[in-house]
Amino acid sequence: MKPGASQATCQHPRVARREAIQIGSIGLLGMGINHLTGLRQATGQDDVGPVGKAKSCIFIFLSGGLAQHESFDMKPSAPENIRGEFKPISTRTPGLQICEHLPMLAQRSDQWALCRSLTHGSNEHSAGHHIMLTGHSQLPPGFKPNEPSRTDRPSIAAIAGRAKVSANNLPPAVVLPERLVHNSGRVIPGQDAGEMGSQYDPWMIDASPFHAKSYGAFPTYAFDHQERGAADKRIFQAPQLSLPHGLGMREVKGRLKLLQTLQDQRRRLDGHAETEQFDRLRQGAIDLLTDASVHHALDVTRADAKTLERYGSNSFGWSLLMARRLISTGVSLVQVNLGNDETWDTHGNAFPHLKDNLFPPTDQALSALLDDLQSTGELDETLIVMASEFGRTPQISLLEKHYKLPGRDHWGAVQSVWFAGGGVRGGNVIGESDEHGGYPSEQPVTPESFAATIYQALGIPQTAVWHDAADRPHQIYHGRPIPGLI
Repeated sequence: MKPGASQATCQHPRVARREAIQIGSIGLLGMGINHLTGLRQATGQDDVGPVGKAKSCIFIFLSGGLAQHESFDMKPSAPENIRGEFKPISTRTPGLQICEHLPMLAQRSDQWALCRSLTHGSNEHSAGHHIMLTGHSQLPPGFKPNEPSRTDRPSIAAIAGRAKVSANNLPPAVVLPERLVHNSGRVIPGQDAGEMGSQYDPWMIDASPFHAKSYGAFPTYAFDHQERGAADKRIFQAPQLSLPHGLGMREVKGRLKLLQTLQDQRRRLDGHAETEQFDRLRQGAIDLLTDASVHHALDVTRADAKTLERYGSNSFGWSLLMARRLISTGVSLVQVNLGNDETWDTHGNAFPHLKDNLFPPTDQALSALLDDLQSTGELDETLIVMASEFGRTPQISLLEKHYKLPGRDHWGAVQSVWFAGGGVRGGNVIGESDEHGGYPSEQPVTPESFAATIYQALGIPQTAVWHDAADRPHQIYHGRPIPGLI
């Protein structure tokens, strides 16, 4: 028993980049602007009082599959071909050890907890993404691994966006800094509202340009899994957010293209609003654009030097800083994709890439996020979760055709999931994997329970439902929150 352990084809609507509404370098928030008012009448939140302590959630997603053996569930007594190259280090919590390359998190173990026994049945990327991003172990009928579909389950972000009421004209749920797209160009399923309808797709903050052959926390920690030397000249920029199809604001788009500065854009939008009869939804979007706190939240690359030094001047640090600012301005759930699709897919060259490129910016930025929220008293009100689509195999292997050095393959049977804030008991470990880190040996946890933990922390009642276009109710909870975590 570990210390503190407890018993127990329709892509997202987009317009071409050249057609996006530009606000300086900030685009008009798109993705279903009817979120801003319509949900106030649709959620039924008055039926049951809040059941969670958190006001917001930051859902950190590590696309590709974090290796449990190299991070939070090390097996130093296992054979060499299982335990790997890294050494465990002690944390601030007696008896709890994690990877030597996560020293800053080790110093803060009193603020976070682990679940070492989350399990599901898929070893395939697209299926695993759908399972973990939606909280459903079973794939929907007709599941398409190569593209999103309106028969997909709604994502956790979409559920939170529909179930929570927006604050100060902010969307209830946001995904940043990029949509998860395979290097072939196919969009990964499970990120959208699926069967709930495109109007409930989460809001996307597009701050990280797509790159097919480079991964990680660019520019400082960019790398290529197969070390092909692919140049990465991406620039993390203030988000350019696209206008959804059918909004009917071509006249406004044409006007905005003429604007040269953010100040000029604000002045002209305000003047236009006075002379034109916008409905509440369009006016809500304009209010959002003219809110100084929103501009501050998004303009992270120009944060003060001390803040950037703590978070790191790279895409991981900027993304978590943006998430931290957004929840402070009233967003209920921010999903942060730390790296583009399959960044954490360490089939080969695993140990140098984790040690040199992936763990340093993650350790730094996540620790800075904890410190920030702790210092302001917001940590108790903010649940932070970090997970992947699956874990990785106990057995180390070498795919000589593609990689110079070994790694691990996909493994849905067990992964370690990290939690902090929102009432989570620090230094706590839920569940356990077997001696080789291959299967749960104690308290297996399902993706349904993982999702339920987020919903409960956000105060979504367990009786809550969402209604489809035919007014049929659909349950939000499909499992019970992880026992012993909070």
